[in-house]
Amino acid sequence: MRNFTLLLVLFLLWGCSVNPVTGERQLILASPQQELQMGEQAYVPSQQSQGGVYDVDPALNAYVSRVGQKIAAYSDNPLPYEFVVLNNSIPNAWALPGGKIAINRGLLTEMNSEAELAAVLGHEIVHAAARHSAQQMTRGMLTQILVVGTAVATSDSDYGDLAIGGATLGSQAFLARYGRSAELESDEYGMKYMRAAGYDPSGAVQLQETFVRLSEGRRTDWLSGLFASHPPSRERVQANVATAATLPPGGELGVERYEAALKRTRQLEPAYKLYDEGRKALAEKRYDEAVAKAEGAINLFNGEAHFHSLRGDVRLVQKNYDWAVTNYTRAIERRSEFFYYHLQRGLARNELGQKDAAVADLERANSLLPTAPAHYVLGTIAEERGNRGRAIEHFRTVASSDRGEYGKAASTRLVRLDLADNPGNYIKRGCSADNNGNLIVQVRNDAPIAVRNIEIAVTVGSGGTARDILQRIRGPIASGQIAGVNTGLGPYTGGNCPARITRAEVAE
Repeated sequence: MRNFTLLLVLFLLWGCSVNPVTGERQLILASPQQELQMGEQAYVPSQQSQGGVYDVDPALNAYVSRVGQKIAAYSDNPLPYEFVVLNNSIPNAWALPGGKIAINRGLLTEMNSEAELAAVLGHEIVHAAARHSAQQMTRGMLTQILVVGTAVATSDSDYGDLAIGGATLGSQAFLARYGRSAELESDEYGMKYMRAAGYDPSGAVQLQETFVRLSEGRRTDWLSGLFASHPPSRERVQANVATAATLPPGGELGVERYEAALKRTRQLEPAYKLYDEGRKALAEKRYDEAVAKAEGAINLFNGEAHFHSLRGDVRLVQKNYDWAVTNYTRAIERRSEFFYYHLQRGLARNELGQKDAAVADLERANSLLPTAPAHYVLGTIAEERGNRGRAIEHFRTVASSDRGEYGKAASTRLVRLDLADNPGNYIKRGCSADNNGNLIVQVRNDAPIAVRNIEIAVTVGSGGTARDILQRIRGPIASGQIAGVNTGLGPYTGGNCPARITRAEVAE
C-alpha cells in the first residue's frame, strides 16, 4: 500500500498543470495534444448523434463561425477553434476538448442579438480554453485509480481487469454537466472575451435572465438541452451583473445584424415545428398524425431531409418497406452525409430481402456513426451467408457496447456461434478444496442462455509428466447460475487454479 501511495502522489504531481485562462494550478492527466486528438475524433460523431450539420442555411453557419472566431481571437488558449450549427430543435450548445464547438438551431432561434450569441460562444470557448472537459475526465480517472489501489492493497483480485474497465473512463465526459465553479468561470471569462471583441456584456446578463425564466417555466426542450449541461440560476445572473460592472461600458448588441442572419431560419421555423410535432406523434404511436405533420413540413419546405426521413420512419414502423426506402432515398438525395438515413434505409432493405443493398447502406451508416442496429443486422446477414467470422465480429461489437435489446440479442447469437471454439469466454471457473484437500472446480455460466455438457481439463503433475484429466458437468446450467464438481484429485492447497474449460454446448 505504501508503494501505491507513493505512485499516486507522483501521478498527481505529474498531472498538475496551470489553467490557461485563470492561471491557477489544476489537476489534469491528459496532455494538450491528447485533448486536441480527443476533440478531433469526437467532433463528427458528436455532430452525427445530435442531428447533423444544419446545412440548409449555410450563410448562418458562416455567420456563427465569424462571430465565434472573432471572440476566440481573445482566448487565453490559442486552440484551433471550430464552430458548427447543428440541425436540432433542442436549445443547446457544447464544447469538446481542443476547441470544437457546436450550437443547435433551436438555441439560435431563442436568442435576439449577436451579443447573446457572443455570450454563448464565449462561454463555450472558455470551457475549451480552461480545459474543463479534461478536468471532468481526470476526476473520473482519479476515482478509478483509487478503486484500483484499494483492490491491489486489500485482495488478490486481478487489477488488470479493473484497468481495462477504466480505459473508457471519460469517454462520455465531454458533454457532461459541468460543476458550479466551471460554469461561473466560463460566464466570467466569456464575458471578458466578448467585451474585448467589441460586444456589450449586457447580452450575457439578458441571456441568463432568459434562461432562468425558461427553467422556471420547466420547458421540456430546455430541460433536455442546455439546462442539462449548463444549469441556469439566479446566482449566475447576479454574477454576470457583477462582472459586467467591472468591464468597460459600451459595446455592440448587434440586434439588426443577428436578425438578418437568422432571417432564413426564422422563415423555416413553422416547418420545423411541424416536424418536431410529428416526431412526438410517432413516439406516441399516432402514426396518421405523424405522417400528416411530416407532409405539412415538406409542403412548407421540401428541401429538408429530416422531414422526408420522418415519413420514412412512420412507413418503416408500419412495415411499408417499399415506401420507407423511397422516403429515405429522398432524404439521402438532400443530405448524403447523415448516418440515420442510410441506417434506416438499410433496415428497410433488409426486410425486403435486398441484402446487398442493405449491406451497402449499413456499412455507409457505420462509417458515419457506428450503431448497434447496423452492426446487428450486418451480423445477421453475415451469418445467413455463412461468414461466421464476420458475424462474430459484428455481434461482439454490439454485445460489448449496447445494453439494450440489440445488445441482448447480439450476446445470444454470439454465444451460439462462438461457444464451441471459446467456451472459456462465457463460462468462468474457480478452484477450492474440500475438507480432505480434494480439488473442487466451480463454474459460472456468464452466457445469456443456458449451457450444458461442460468439459473441464484439470492439469496434474508438472513438466514432462503433466497431463490433463477430464471432468464433466452435464447441466443444463441457466444463465448466471453456478455448478461444481468434486474431482477427487488432490491435494489442492490453493494458488493457481489448474482447471480450464475446454468444451460446452448451448442447451436448446
